[in-house]
Amino acid sequence: MLIDRFGRRITYLRISVTDRCNLRCVYCLPASGVEWIAREEILRVEEIAEVVRVGVALGLTRVRLTGGEPLVREGVVELVRLLSAIPQLEDLSLTTNGVLLARRAEALARAGLRRANISLDTLLANRFSRITRFGSIGDVRAGIEAALDAGLHPVKLNVVVMRGVNDDEIVELGRLAVDRPLHVRFIELMPIGDYFARERLVPSEEILARLSALGELRPFDGPVGCGPARAYTWAGARGSVGIIGAVTQAFCARCNRLRLTATGQLRPCLDQESAVDLLPALRPAVDRERLAHLIRDAVAAKPEQHTMAQREVGSPRLCMAGVGG
Repeated sequence: MLIDRFGRRITYLRISVTDRCNLRCVYCLPASGVEWIAREEILRVEEIAEVVRVGVALGLTRVRLTGGEPLVREGVVELVRLLSAIPQLEDLSLTTNGVLLARRAEALARAGLRRANISLDTLLANRFSRITRFGSIGDVRAGIEAALDAGLHPVKLNVVVMRGVNDDEIVELGRLAVDRPLHVRFIELMPIGDYFARERLVPSEEILARLSALGELRPFDGPVGCGPARAYTWAGARGSVGIIGAVTQAFCARCNRLRLTATGQLRPCLDQESAVDLLPALRPAVDRERLAHLIRDAVAAKPEQHTMAQREVGSPRLCMAGVGG
């Protein structure tokens, strides 16, 4: 069992399978993009699987694949197949921008993927283009339908709320959870990268108040995964809404996660650059005993809380759409 210095049990590993992305969302990447990491520096799928096998033996029970955009990673279906074969792994999910999901959902489900989170910051095509700079909202909508058809339940939609950008759509986005078996997660804009400004931050309580326009909200205790969202629903609704207030209502006291970067750095806190390098235990050959020791080191290094609320702009650059659990 993995227990940190503050008594939190660590059971959840987020894995960035690539740094590459096929979109350039304004809150995540500059329009010109960034210099991608050389492919030989990226963990191979077999190396990722070894990390998970050792982590599960120590007490990890849930894994989420993220990026960048994980569906641009060659071999992602094979990775899902390898991970789903680990008997003690209870949950295997994926966060995606949805652009490539329609053509991959069925194969991912057959390989063993349990559920999916899909980014959807707007319902408007022109606004989608402004926020993401690339891609088509039609592809994302097709990805949502494909995920539902493939049985990747619950299907969750991640909405990064930005004042003056898409906050006027909170109610309409929430309505998706009334009419469809979808679970919409509204995420506070975080002070990551250069896009953040205090005036763009919509506090979680304001988001919740706006959603009450659809009716009286009640706590939702259905199966929606292991993320930090406070979940609610309405009488007769087919899905739920959730609020992730990472800035104004930090969930650090119940944080149960680590993050593995595409280059093999195990971060104790998603908000901090400090990390434990797992590569010495993976290359040139896997050393499982050393790998277990390094994972325990990362757990021991977890801070009590992040510092998002104390700063205006921060790093590392971390895809906001992948924050929800």
